[in-house]
Amino acid sequence: MKLPSSTATNLEKPQLKHFLKTQDYTKEELTEIFDLMAMLKEARKANAVPQLFKGKSIGMIFEQPSTRTRVSFETAATILGGHALFLSPKDIHLGGKENIADTSRVLSRMVDIMMARVDDHKTVADLAKHATVPVINGLCDWLHPTQMMADVFTMMEHLPEGKELSDLTVAFVGDATNVASSLMFICTKFGMNYKHIGPKKYQPPQSWVDTALENCKLSGGSFTLTEDTEEVKGCDVLVADSFYWFGQEDEKEDRLSTFIPKYVITQEMMDKAGPECQFMHCLPANDSRECTREVMESPRSVIFDEAENRLTAQMALLVYFTHKDIVIPSEETVKFHEDKIENFLKTL
Repeated sequence: MKLPSSTATNLEKPQLKHFLKTQDYTKEELTEIFDLMAMLKEARKANAVPQLFKGKSIGMIFEQPSTRTRVSFETAATILGGHALFLSPKDIHLGGKENIADTSRVLSRMVDIMMARVDDHKTVADLAKHATVPVINGLCDWLHPTQMMADVFTMMEHLPEGKELSDLTVAFVGDATNVASSLMFICTKFGMNYKHIGPKKYQPPQSWVDTALENCKLSGGSFTLTEDTEEVKGCDVLVADSFYWFGQEDEKEDRLSTFIPKYVITQEMMDKAGPECQFMHCLPANDSRECTREVMESPRSVIFDEAENRLTAQMALLVYFTHKDIVIPSEETVKFHEDKIENFLKTL
């Protein structure tokens, strides 16, 4: 039997979009994803999540270890009726025996969406460049956009009485991490008053600041960059992250001596911010460095709500970026192929 040379995969997706950074999306588009998150979270609470990823697969590339990113994407795919594949550097030849372009093109023929948690932003950008399915940035050296969807959604769930999202004053205290950049971009896009508080040596680069200021022009938000921890006064949310990460081990001692104790979020700092101020952290947190266990366990800590909302975010992202490609066959089409294959199997 001569087989057709064409692929069963639809490679032409005129509306193909990737989720590499929140800056690629308007406030209105991000709000659509937040609305979808709210509906899917409500459905999950009722154990009634529609099977909107049924028959679909996500290929998950991990160059770094992960708890929340891996578990949330795997669970999201399962809850929505689909399947997740974990692909570590041991499992695939990414950038080694096989170049990134070829890996992306092959995976695009076999999965419906890709997620990559990588060391370098260029890796996930190159995957997206050659992919014919959506690619999600699960974390890179520069950005952590999926975390931001969970963070801002958590802020929305815990809005102070009488305040809108754009009324919030959010302060990130610490190093210029990928969480700091992503938080800076999305908060200023939504018109919040955003502050980065940290030692001058480890403050954000000017390119990040320029993006934040440009966002503020459009949204009406504000941006403050300071070394002064007194700036926490009046904040609605204080956010912490690690003082050093992969690839910065040789800077560890200098970093810790620079950040500790001034930039550790303590109960005293929370009290200085105000009685309604909430604490957020993407986790994992080191409760002897960037924050205290007292703060983590306090009634004003929403870190575990924030962690759970990683699952909420991933469900919404899987649906948002694949729903337009869903093909729902008619009963006649299903019956035709079922009969054709069953009749063939009877001849074997």
